[in-house]
Amino acid sequence: MSNLRFQALNAVLTRNIPEVKPPAVKVSDYYSSNVFDKKKMKEFLSKEAFESISNSINLGVPIDREIAEQVASAMKAWAISKGATHYTHWFQPLTGTTAEKHDSFFEPSGDGGIEKFSGEALAQQEPDASSFPNGGIRSTFEARGYTAWDPSSPAFIIGSTLCIPTVFVSYTGEALDYKAPLLKALNALDKAAVAVAQYFDKSIEKVNASLGIEQEYFLVDLALYNARPDLYLTGRALFGHMSAKNQQLEDHYFGSIPERVIAFMQDLEIEALKLGIPLKTRHNEVAPSQFECAPIYEEINLAIDHNQLLMDLMDKVARRHNFKVLFHEKPYAGINGSGKHNNWSMITNTGRNLLAPGKTPKNNLMFLTFFVNTIRAVYEYSDLLRASIASVSNDHRLGANEAPPAIISIFLGSQLNDVLDEIETSRVTSKMKQESALWTNIPKIPQILLDNTDRNRTSPFAFTGNKFELRAVGSSANSANPMTILNLIVADQLNKFKVEVDKLLKKGEKKDVALMTVIKKYIKESKAIRFEGNGYSDEWAQEAEKRGLSNIKTTPKALDVLVAEKSEKLFEETGVYSKRESHARHEILLENYYKKLQIEARVMGELVNNVIIPAAIAYQTELITNVKGLKEIGLGEETYSAQIDLIKKISTHVNFIKTNVHDMIEERKKANVIEDAREKAIAYDEKVKSYFDPIRYHVDKLEQLIDDTRWPLPKFRELLFLK
Repeated sequence: MSNLRFQALNAVLTRNIPEVKPPAVKVSDYYSSNVFDKKKMKEFLSKEAFESISNSINLGVPIDREIAEQVASAMKAWAISKGATHYTHWFQPLTGTTAEKHDSFFEPSGDGGIEKFSGEALAQQEPDASSFPNGGIRSTFEARGYTAWDPSSPAFIIGSTLCIPTVFVSYTGEALDYKAPLLKALNALDKAAVAVAQYFDKSIEKVNASLGIEQEYFLVDLALYNARPDLYLTGRALFGHMSAKNQQLEDHYFGSIPERVIAFMQDLEIEALKLGIPLKTRHNEVAPSQFECAPIYEEINLAIDHNQLLMDLMDKVARRHNFKVLFHEKPYAGINGSGKHNNWSMITNTGRNLLAPGKTPKNNLMFLTFFVNTIRAVYEYSDLLRASIASVSNDHRLGANEAPPAIISIFLGSQLNDVLDEIETSRVTSKMKQESALWTNIPKIPQILLDNTDRNRTSPFAFTGNKFELRAVGSSANSANPMTILNLIVADQLNKFKVEVDKLLKKGEKKDVALMTVIKKYIKESKAIRFEGNGYSDEWAQEAEKRGLSNIKTTPKALDVLVAEKSEKLFEETGVYSKRESHARHEILLENYYKKLQIEARVMGELVNNVIIPAAIAYQTELITNVKGLKEIGLGEETYSAQIDLIKKISTHVNFIKTNVHDMIEERKKANVIEDAREKAIAYDEKVKSYFDPIRYHVDKLEQLIDDTRWPLPKFRELLFLK
């Protein structure tokens, strides 16, 4: 192992930077070149087929079998012209990653064979996939599972394979993926938002949720990564003393991008742009070897598909540059972890951003309606939103003075916060004779530019000018899960808002008075969720408790809300999850939690027993030999007291580590026999995981004591600073 570490260090120091050449000078010449987008559909499809698929994308109209055959034929012709030999239904199972099974276009026949791809193969396939997590929805022997084409997300080519985005459902129709519930939630939001938007503009017929995802990540040299079993088995360094220099000088943040890293970024951008992923931004993040990339916002379903595709692409491109991308939320203790900031808004078919204030009272009232309803939704279902971002890896990051805390709160900025306070205390009366009188003593919100509302990096859910930024999503997560919940709860809240407004209208209230009456009520009811201060502070935790806000710090208990009666009612009324589906997801997330901790505990035990302790004993033996030699030549004890002290310290640390690893294994055995998934997850969280930090502390102390040439694992200073 010691040799492996130094071989890895030598490999890093001898790396060459590959030359990266774009396929054309202008990005527009190769953007979306590997995507079967609308431009290519127009080229390869008949007018009738193109209109049919456009209606399906824009209006949700089903595509008939004849049109599907035309689309399949055109898609095959385009794909083969690009060198594709296979096709796959590309889907997002509940593992959190993507999945695919490749089939060849070629089908042999008596006269040799042909390239074939039917409308039936395009629209639906049966990939089996029975071993994916299902939470009891399917038994292993129940192999039927179906993938169904999602025409709203265009097909694309990776290598020689045509990838067709699909949903993944069971034989009985339950969702087994992230995309199907997301599409249902988006449909619910569309209907609810259109109904409310028509109070203001009857020409609004559709509302799309938009999303821009900022992706944070770490890079580490592949050789160093391969010399750290904990990194490649768990995604994070289970041991490692903090480097003397880390992020304390704040010199990495937005600094000059290292030459080798910029080559990787350029290569990544070229491949992403070919796939229609509109990457716009790249920069150094706060921690050493931490970076970020971000695209222009897109319709939410496509944005999430693109982010999942981007993560896979990043890993592939990184290997060409002898890097490994780390998406774990906290790969290194003592420095900032990584998130995936989700910038969310709602856009109408008329091009209006419903979360962008206007210059007129009417537009301001429209903005206030959607703005306040979003706040009210997050307040009402804050625990559900917290559950949507819960994971064993994100637990390391939330509230760690680098990311939003586990307390869900909303930051608005002083300007809008003051506006809502003024509205709350203003009088709304039905005796008003003129529409303009409605705004007496109620502030007319000016057009808010992006720099008129500050950012609060400690807030989980912050308004940033014309959108809300959900900052609490983990860097490794599939954004479909939190976005399903966010769109679902806003849809539910808008439905409730319309019911209340319509009741007042039936009583004879003027429309604007009715709208403002309900808005004012919601502002007052949801005031507790609004917080403008430092979310990292202990004072906020105390204040949040007084306000009645939850502070659920670990995943197993955060997930309880998924099977609560209130959530089940919400899921059922909106049709996003059946009771069986929500309980299945609860089960899957709990299993994922304790299995990952189980793996970490096993890796920790193996590294300690097979690598760390042997290295410590080997060095201790050298010290003992040295002491014996000094004694033999007649030197006094004062000449080797330092060695004796080192020998004793090493023994103290080794004994503590050995004892606690043994005790941890015993607790793991006890947890493993627990059948209930929730109880098992809590046992792993409270009994097994509680050993991790004490064991790590003593291993890291050994790292400081043992001769550097004998330490077997690449150190933080090497992992973070050697590029």
